[in-house]
Amino acid sequence: MFRLKRLGLPLLFPLIASLPVVAPAATTQPIVVTAARAAQTVDETLAPVTVITREELERRQVRSLGDLFRGLPGVTSSSQGGRGKLSSIFLRGAESDQVLVLIDGVKVGNATAGTTAFEHVPVERIERIEVVRGPRSHLYGSEAIGGVIQIFTRRGGGELKPSFSIGGGSFGTVNGSFDLRGGGERAWFNLGVDVEDTDGFNACTGRPSDPVTFLGGGGCFTVEPDDDGYENVSKSLRAGRRFGDGNEVEFHFLESNSEVEFDGSFENETESEQRVAGARLKLAAGENARVGLTLGRSRDKRDNFRDGAFAGRFDTERDSVSAQADFFVGDEHTLSAGIDYLDDEVDAAVDYAVTSRDNKGYFAQFLGGFGDTDLQVGLRRDDNEQFGGKTTGGVAVGRWLSAGRRATLAYGTAFKAPTFNELYWPNSGNPDLEPEESSSIELGLSGAADAWSLNLFRTGIDELIVYDASTRAPANVDSARVRGLEVAAAADLKGWTLNASLTLLDPESRAAAARGNVLPRRARESLRVDFDKTFDGAFGRYALGGTLVVEGRKYDDLANARKIDGYATVDLRASLDLGDDWRAQLKIVNLLDERYETVAFYPGTGRGLFVTLRYRP
Repeated sequence: MFRLKRLGLPLLFPLIASLPVVAPAATTQPIVVTAARAAQTVDETLAPVTVITREELERRQVRSLGDLFRGLPGVTSSSQGGRGKLSSIFLRGAESDQVLVLIDGVKVGNATAGTTAFEHVPVERIERIEVVRGPRSHLYGSEAIGGVIQIFTRRGGGELKPSFSIGGGSFGTVNGSFDLRGGGERAWFNLGVDVEDTDGFNACTGRPSDPVTFLGGGGCFTVEPDDDGYENVSKSLRAGRRFGDGNEVEFHFLESNSEVEFDGSFENETESEQRVAGARLKLAAGENARVGLTLGRSRDKRDNFRDGAFAGRFDTERDSVSAQADFFVGDEHTLSAGIDYLDDEVDAAVDYAVTSRDNKGYFAQFLGGFGDTDLQVGLRRDDNEQFGGKTTGGVAVGRWLSAGRRATLAYGTAFKAPTFNELYWPNSGNPDLEPEESSSIELGLSGAADAWSLNLFRTGIDELIVYDASTRAPANVDSARVRGLEVAAAADLKGWTLNASLTLLDPESRAAAARGNVLPRRARESLRVDFDKTFDGAFGRYALGGTLVVEGRKYDDLANARKIDGYATVDLRASLDLGDDWRAQLKIVNLLDERYETVAFYPGTGRGLFVTLRYRP
């Protein structure tokens, strides 16, 4: 296995920095709405944001969100054994349940475990993704310690047109998608269906001779040397209409139904239903004001089985209501205020002492420009039925320098409410837990048109919830400090478009029993390079590209007793335009067949080949 020296990645940065950095060819900057709960271009927002568009998803031939997130600035992802298996995202070194996830503005996630099932989100239903790094509790409340990830489904509009794709490849994989879009000039809709079926591979390499496999602390607690398959059927609808200037109404729905096989001593199969639905109303209240109302419901349901016999059920629902008003003072200043309401409900095969709770949040924000200086200030108060009140805030200042460069300085606080499992799991929950809290400071520098960026940050997290062996229950006994450097750059080298990101992370435990240890499953160093080029050949237009991902070593436990080696993978891709509406694609994943793990005992995907045929008029 490839072993990465600690200094290996830092030595690569001068090579990346020496490339001729250029501004993106397009002059129109992408619009982002997650960073400030308001529409801003990428170069206007004061928060570090990575935007992945539909075009990029198709060009990179992304098969899962876990693969997409690997190596992005500030992001570490882990997977427990291939397609459909549990995937976790660690943003800026925060825990996987300290990342807020939205789909079309609606908060999603499992209220019992506190995480989001990224593995079941269908990539073909995605229009774009915004990854906002840094605390955002002052705008969104609980969970946004590491940042916010918002997924937008496909929108439609224009003439009535169908499109589809069909593909397959290694591990007995077949997949297909179909969508119908239209709506004309003032309306839009997109109706889509996706299917996937794969035989997979052995999800966990449990070993009888290894006591960890059976006695706890990691692994799957069993030995089942078989292929672990995955089936998924997803459907979505997004539709809306514009009335006059600034008035809109929209509805969206996304459902993913899956059957997952995995290795486990208590359960080895799950039937999963992930659903999110919402409605949004936006009204112009005169020339200088706008109001909006968003309603949403998300559901995470899982029925678990052991060799076909029912073994348990978890069914959580989150109902949300958000109202926001924006007031515009001239061309440079915006004052926003709003109210959020969230209600979590739990229905499970085990008995929780409490099965519901609600949260009310009140927030206000100022966005303003003063010549070459931009300012963002936000404040929020949350009132939670279980743990009481919590106040968070954030401030960011940006200063434009010469040649289109900008320096930013930001500070923010955030928190995460305990999950139902941590509070009320039978015989081991702790209803007296307090929310986890954090404070972060960040310094950033970016180039013209966002061609490059550099961000240095420090986050302190207190009241971390960990398992306390003395009480056999969770407790607020831990703390952590995360320091990091994120570098991203776009470059053009003899017609090849290069996009590179480098993250150097120091995720350190500050608890007395593990002070100085590295937080589990976070790599200290990670690098991602995407390279693409389009050619005009005798048989038409074609494109070549690839992705290099390198990660340093990490640990699977807080005691740092189980090391996970570093690794490097290379994916290659090619596409050929077959006329105006047809495209054939080929992708080789893990070209060098690197043997690696992101979670101990759970192997990463080996070498595979996948082909796709697309029709999109």
